[in-house]
Amino acid sequence: MVEAHSQAQQIKEVVYRILDANLDRAREGLRIIEEWCRFGLNDAHLAGECKRLRQEVGNWHTAQMRAARDTPGDPGTDLTHPQEEQRSSIASLLQANFCRVQEALRVLEEYGKLYDPNMGSTFKQMRYQVYTLESTLMGYQRHQLLWRSHLYLVTSPVDNLLEVVEAALKGGLTLVQYREKTADDVMRLEQATQLRQLCHNYGALFIINDRVDLALAVNADGVHLGQQDLPIAIARQLLGTQRIIGRSTTNAQEMQKAIAEGADYIGVGPVYETPTKVGKAAAGLEYVSYAAKNCAIPWFAIGGIDASNINDVIDAGARRVAVVRSLIQSEQPTLVTQYFISQLHRK
Repeated sequence: MVEAHSQAQQIKEVVYRILDANLDRAREGLRIIEEWCRFGLNDAHLAGECKRLRQEVGNWHTAQMRAARDTPGDPGTDLTHPQEEQRSSIASLLQANFCRVQEALRVLEEYGKLYDPNMGSTFKQMRYQVYTLESTLMGYQRHQLLWRSHLYLVTSPVDNLLEVVEAALKGGLTLVQYREKTADDVMRLEQATQLRQLCHNYGALFIINDRVDLALAVNADGVHLGQQDLPIAIARQLLGTQRIIGRSTTNAQEMQKAIAEGADYIGVGPVYETPTKVGKAAAGLEYVSYAAKNCAIPWFAIGGIDASNINDVIDAGARRVAVVRSLIQSEQPTLVTQYFISQLHRK
């Protein structure tokens, strides 16, 4: 009888230690996220939601659980992983801490049932609330970066694609679209995965041209759709609200339709005739001027834009441009990127 009681007490102490460790883990992760919402985004609502969750976690942290803590005897304190030693961007830092919080909440949900029936149900609901917060915040991050991006690189097939894109990222590029019309899906998947990682290492957005399935497969930040691609509503249903959806437009009617359907940004062009859009007449600078006066969402002038004509496009009203050949085929992508960005910021 005494032995059974002793064993039950030992199990209780272990449960207390598990709860204590994961309550700490959840609060720490929420605090890291809260600090970015507060100081990085200046968003009182998101910071307040993090604080509310953090305080609710803290309400369950009893003296009994704290007393069971045995930090010197915890083998987990020495365990680490190379990925924990560095963070490549704010997005990766936030993602890591959301994962940390969600894992801790799942542990608290299960082991909490041994402590208090209400604890399991409370942390189950909290886990769903954190999922919602993650979607909101990561979507907010993406859209903030979209608004701050003035230069947009759309790729075309070249042997040294990764090297060119990285050189442009080093020059300050923050938005990349992977466009590949001829390769098979195995190659597309491989290249898109590598480019997505590269872009995220530099804190840049990564968009997939046309293919919603590929965007989901590689966890891209969004998709760019042509006029003949999926309707925006269907793409939104598949991608969710947190990812970015862009639409190509060539005239005022297509622009207004894209805005009404919920596009996050639009392409305006082709400004000049370009081999990227074979057989498509140039929309001209007049459409650029129209967009400058009538488009309230981010828009990028595109089509045949290079160092020789970018200032004409800017003078017509463009504050954001998308380029293909002028960067992909450049001998010095970093310098060309820096030049384009400097011109786009001169007004």
